[in-house]
Amino acid sequence: MSTPASQSGASQAGIMTVLRVTCGNFLEMYDFMVFGYYASAIAATFFPNSNPFASLMMTLMTFGAGFLMRPLGALVLGAYIDRHGRRKGLLLTLALMAFGTLTIACVPGYAAIGVAAPALVLLGRLLQGFSAGVELGGVSVYLAEIAPPGKKGFYVSWQSASQQVAVIFAALLGVALHHLFGDAIMADWGWRVPFFIGCLIVPVLFWIRRMLEETNEFKRRAHHPHTAEIMRSMAENWRLVLLGMFMVTTTTVAFYMITAFTPTYGKSVLHFSEQQSFIVTMCVGISNLFWLPVMGAVSDKVGRRPMLLAFSALILLTAYPVLHWLVGAPAFSRLMMAQLWLSFLYASYNAAMVVTLVEVMPSQVRATGFSMAYSLATAIFGGFTPAMSSYLIHASGDKAMPGAWLSLAALLGLVAALLLPKMRRYGAVFRRGPALSAGAAQGD
Repeated sequence: MSTPASQSGASQAGIMTVLRVTCGNFLEMYDFMVFGYYASAIAATFFPNSNPFASLMMTLMTFGAGFLMRPLGALVLGAYIDRHGRRKGLLLTLALMAFGTLTIACVPGYAAIGVAAPALVLLGRLLQGFSAGVELGGVSVYLAEIAPPGKKGFYVSWQSASQQVAVIFAALLGVALHHLFGDAIMADWGWRVPFFIGCLIVPVLFWIRRMLEETNEFKRRAHHPHTAEIMRSMAENWRLVLLGMFMVTTTTVAFYMITAFTPTYGKSVLHFSEQQSFIVTMCVGISNLFWLPVMGAVSDKVGRRPMLLAFSALILLTAYPVLHWLVGAPAFSRLMMAQLWLSFLYASYNAAMVVTLVEVMPSQVRATGFSMAYSLATAIFGGFTPAMSSYLIHASGDKAMPGAWLSLAALLGLVAALLLPKMRRYGAVFRRGPALSAGAAQGD
């Protein structure tokens, strides 16, 4: 016979709760994808230059600059979440994210206000990045804390799965708008429409997220650490944060390469049409959405470490050869197959990685620790993947060089998977994650 407490836990971990907590993830990734998809148009609007490559690079660097704010957001907003609760923090991040999106959507072009235009766009990206610094961590921790026993991997996988809905939606919208307006209008002003659509759905998402309840685990906790205690714990656990950053690097480089960079890669490097590139990106999002919860459930059965080792090794060994095969004879079918293969590897690795990062972080600073590791990885590696990929192609003349960048990221993830069990305090939970709660592992 189920107890009232167990019934409450089952209710809390229902489908609607997952939807409410992940809706902000959708908005965050939608905004990031739209910026990446329309990088060429944004470059022409805000960064006019006689050299198209220089203009595009300035736009991609602006895209990456938002990630530099993530570590600061992880510390400030992560401490807020660990101190004041998961629900309040997730509402705050959603509001900040929406304001950043509105800024980018409304800024006039360089021709109208000069250098103020790129400065305001950069401000909007920095605000988005500050907010996103803790969004993923807050959502992942919330999902882990409401998950039934033995299903933590499956539940946490919906953090990333919700992002794929945004990838699919943004790509579908791109196909529809290009069909409706044509490439010329989209390059002129039509690229702003997706940003305004993102602003319009904010009130709905805010209303949905307001209905969140605080997690039982957080409410049961007798002590909620002050900011000074959180900072001290981060300093004490710097090795764990560093290894977490290595693991996240594999995920974030792979994700932004197969999503945000695909339209630019397909159009500017391989010379496919806008619609072809958007269709491939949409299919990648669908593939990610399928594989993430499937492989999250698999990680609950077979363990996190075997999956991290296997799929980081596969990415390391196959990323460059797959892209070399693609650029050897560019074709739409080859682009689709290459991206779907990388999608499978990304989703399989990510499904095990995110829940691992939640499980090994000390429970008192779980949101801050997760967010700091994630933010450092995106700030140093992942966020600049489109810019780095473009630079490597330009500098080397090898169109497959993004694969080498991805292989380097996979090497860091493989190193982290090998080293993490050697840390005495965290080795048990990492090896036996499916059978051991993070709270128990940390002595709660």
